[in-house]
Amino acid sequence: MPRTHNDLYSRIIDFDNLWQAYLAAREGKRYRREVAQLNVNLEENLLNIHNHLVWGTWRPGKSREFRIFEPKQRDIQAPPFADRIVHHALVRIVEPLFERRFIHHSYACRTRKGAQKAVKEVQTMLRAAGQNCQAPYVVKADVKSYFASIRHDVLFRAIKRVVSCGKTLALWWRIAAAYGHEGGIGLPVGALTSQLSANILLDQLDHVAKDRMGLKKYARYMDDFIIVAPDKESAWRALRELIGELAVLGLSINPKTSVFPAGRGVDFCGYRTWATHILPRKRNIKKARDRFRSLAKLFREGRASMIDAHQVVSSFLAYTKHCNARCTVNRILNDFCLTKGDTIPCRSIITS
Repeated sequence: MPRTHNDLYSRIIDFDNLWQAYLAAREGKRYRREVAQLNVNLEENLLNIHNHLVWGTWRPGKSREFRIFEPKQRDIQAPPFADRIVHHALVRIVEPLFERRFIHHSYACRTRKGAQKAVKEVQTMLRAAGQNCQAPYVVKADVKSYFASIRHDVLFRAIKRVVSCGKTLALWWRIAAAYGHEGGIGLPVGALTSQLSANILLDQLDHVAKDRMGLKKYARYMDDFIIVAPDKESAWRALRELIGELAVLGLSINPKTSVFPAGRGVDFCGYRTWATHILPRKRNIKKARDRFRSLAKLFREGRASMIDAHQVVSSFLAYTKHCNARCTVNRILNDFCLTKGDTIPCRSIITS
């Protein structure tokens, strides 16, 4: 039986922890209206949150709901800023308890991990398979409607293997149940606690894959996972077993899941990866071209500035520097000119 942790709540609601949670929650958002409003009486507002947590009367506020379409359509429930402070306070204390149990090759929402490292690991797996197997196959899978399908009872069974503090569990449950979901199913996509919860639930799948099934070439980025198998039969066998494990967790596989020869390359975490090279995803390049055209038009009309242009170009270069895309980058940037009386070549934006 794994060791559980009982005395956590006093550390979560400690004022110093709330202060650090506030600093983390405002990072990159300090000029937003709701942050500025809370800052007007910062100490008083933090003491108010602290007191509600002490007396067990804290309740989540109304979330802001909106829809995004990149990389695919998602409904986002963004908690108010005061709630995000509580989320950070909780995660700061409980996340290290779970982090030490996660497998190395889980890459989403973890310190010193991320999409680029996940892509590099997939390339390492493809290289090793190409050297050791005659006809390696890849399983590319993801969970269908993952966040919206997470059952709270199943999730908290996993959480209780590590956390036994009743007040901490009650706070966590209150957060999970707060944002527009009914029947004990689903987590808000925009909440920090949801990211940790999602990793905790699928950590069980990771350990089945690595420990029980002995899969050497397995990597996961949130609800997307990759298996590189020595042959087609092994790939299908591994996929069928993991589908069964997902069913135990109350989850199902996305119908778009596929099994294919490793030589085709793997579209994963925004890049197309082969054993020998990594390319940007085609649709991302198309979107970049469209964005540059739109930016040039806005600049001509006086509705965009050089600062806007610098941010767009820097974002594009940050994405492409992790892959073999020099020729593609040169073509796109050579075609991108800002005109407003005089022509401003793109290279001057990069160096300015």
